[in-house]
Amino acid sequence: MWQAEHVQFALHKLYPSCDVKILGMTTRGDQILDRTLSKVGGKGLFVKELEAALADGRADLAVHSLKDVPMELPDGFTLSTILEREDPRDAFVSPHFASLAELPHGSVVGTSSLRREAMLRMHFPHLDVRPLRGNLDTRLGKLDRGDYAAIILAAAGLIRLGLESRIRAYLSPEESLPAAGQGALGIEIRAGREDLAAWLAPLHHEATAAAVEAERMVSRSLGGSCEVPLAAYAEWREGALHLRGCVSTVDGTRVLRAEGSSSAANVEAALDLGARVSAELETQGAMDIVRELSTASGARIPPAATPAD
Repeated sequence: MWQAEHVQFALHKLYPSCDVKILGMTTRGDQILDRTLSKVGGKGLFVKELEAALADGRADLAVHSLKDVPMELPDGFTLSTILEREDPRDAFVSPHFASLAELPHGSVVGTSSLRREAMLRMHFPHLDVRPLRGNLDTRLGKLDRGDYAAIILAAAGLIRLGLESRIRAYLSPEESLPAAGQGALGIEIRAGREDLAAWLAPLHHEATAAAVEAERMVSRSLGGSCEVPLAAYAEWREGALHLRGCVSTVDGTRVLRAEGSSSAANVEAALDLGARVSAELETQGAMDIVRELSTASGARIPPAATPAD
């Protein structure tokens, strides 16, 4: 809802006479809280109901956390707009400890992400990593009740809801490489709505779009899903886009890493960069990990994308 109101405010600023109404919806991803996303259908659970509202004309646009948007959209829909990114890092939250390194042996740490779970098991094998679902209030409530010694959350969500003071430490990309699109918001519309795309164009942030498109290309090429601990993070440094990708087993015992850079500042170059980094991960055996985990979960492995896609 914060994200929808954020876009509503931005549109009101651009077009004071435009009436922007919010159609509040609860998705399956919000409703199923007793199982991890990897066991109940993945990230698409957060967008299907919104796409149905777009398709039948109840809504003109849908606002998503980009990291929750599947890499392939259904026919008839498009991501027209990507807003400027908030802090993409993971955040360490705990009432009693200042960092992961301070946690005693056996401490319970909560996370909703296999990517974060793999990171924790890789760097802190002495910790007890357990699943944690629900909105921020629910997760923080479980932490404050003592169900967990600490939890790992996306920093962006805490910052947007005015809860930045709960962050005890930010995890650097070297410690925990972010998920593709983490910290960015995307606006989805029906394909062919050029009128609406033109209205939304001033909200589009080119630098963020190039970065997250490179990241999403890594995930798309490898058939990334909630069943696979896959990370991809691109950042601009001295005029060049630097991209890092990582695929690992859930227990963190096998970790594959690749990186690359591009000096071109357009989406086509970003997609090519993502394809190059994903290809390097493939040469290291990334698809073996993807197939093993996807088969174990019963998920279908989508065909790998090519740069032309």
